[in-house]
Order: sequence, then structure tokens, then C-alpha cells
Amino acid sequence: MKSVEIYTDGACSGNPGPGGWGAVLRYNGREKEISGGEANTTNNRMELMAVIEALSLLKEPCQVTLYSDSQYVCNALKLGWARKWQANGWMRNKKEKALNPELWERLLRLCDIHEVEPVWVKGHAGHPENERCDKLAVAESRKFM
Repeated sequence: MKSVEIYTDGACSGNPGPGGWGAVLRYNGREKEISGGEANTTNNRMELMAVIEALSLLKEPCQVTLYSDSQYVCNALKLGWARKWQANGWMRNKKEKALNPELWERLLRLCDIHEVEPVWVKGHAGHPENERCDKLAVAESRKFM
């Protein structure tokens, strides 16, 4: 199984507001940058979209180390929250619906294909790939302002 590193970030001006996402994929010494955005979205949706779009580019099952500054994404995957929400009909608990179920559904399907190990990195702390993803995400969000 190929080993791939994926770095992601999402950005939103206002929450909700215009948003963007960016990702850097690294495999065997090569890098690919991707980005996108939406006119009216949230930061968490953009964080999820970065991961979904990056994983969607992989052409075969891979072992993925996912670097993100989103505790929402990292914890929901690493601690099994997203699978629990899914099993409970997209409810966080008896009263609260889980947000972004359609995106989590897509991401969990991708996690069924790939072995994804989330690694949380502190945002805006000089991590080069995280800083690059942030620049990509912010540039995309500005296209909608």
C-alpha cells in the first residue's frame, strides 16, 4: 500500500461566509496542490472539503497520514465520533444533530477505502505545509468577496 501525506486547511471569512479550502498531497517526493471554495459556507465545512477532495484524488487504496489544524476533523476521525454519529442517525446525542452529515458520509466512505491516520497540527504556528494550505484556502475564499 502506498504511503501518502496529506496536509489540509479550511478558511472562512465570517462563519458562515465566503470560504475556501486547500490541500497539499505528497507522495514519493512529488507534491500536488489543490484548492476550492464556496460563496456561503462555514469553516468546518471547508476543513471537511479539503480532506474529502484530497482523498478523492487517490487512485488506489493508500496509507494516508492526514495533517490538519482542525480538531473537529481530527478528533471526529481519531476518537470515532463520526462513526458514532453515523450509527446514531447523525445525532451527536439524544437532542443535538451532528452538523455536516452529508460531508461526513462522503469522508467516512473514503476512510473505508484508505487507511487514514489523522495528525493534529497547531494552526498559524509556522508549520510550512499548514501555512501553504492556509494561503490556498484564504485565496479561494477571497474569490467570493
